[in-house]
Amino acid sequence: MRKNFGAKPMLYPMPVLIIGSYDENGKANAMNAAWGGISEETEISICVSEDHKTTENILKTKAFSVSVADQSNVISADYVGIASGNSVPNKIEKCGWTPVKSDFVNAPLFDELPFALECELISYDSESCRLVGRIVNVCADERILTDGKIDLSKFSPITYDPANHDYIALGKKVGKAFSDGKKIK
Repeated sequence: MRKNFGAKPMLYPMPVLIIGSYDENGKANAMNAAWGGISEETEISICVSEDHKTTENILKTKAFSVSVADQSNVISADYVGIASGNSVPNKIEKCGWTPVKSDFVNAPLFDELPFALECELISYDSESCRLVGRIVNVCADERILTDGKIDLSKFSPITYDPANHDYIALGKKVGKAFSDGKKIK
């Protein structure tokens, strides 16, 4: 038997996305957003309301970064989601992250967050709050790589559990894509 929850923003796993942007003075900002994902091969879509400092920044600079928070950054990732860049101008300093300018777009990367997408703005719809970016580059710190590939056991990205308001670490391998299903063939 199944329990019905109605129409809710629930999907598992839901990555904890950290959106990085610069303001008009080149000051780095970041916010936590859970409602987003790959929407085309080189596009990402994220739900971000227009009242966020991040949205204002992106509309001005036409660029942003999207990092995936990891287990070692849970506290800081949550902080940038509950502190508004509109009222806390030094929230990056307060959470202890080190912003570094992307080589590909006019947006910050954060040294402490080992995986990021570097994006150019494609569109923003204030009515639906849908932000769409073209992925220009994907970068990963070597500390989360094994044989030149992302290693989730080293990365330990976190997911947001919308039903319980928890962060859960990912990383255990349970199968091989495009291979395990061949056993049924």
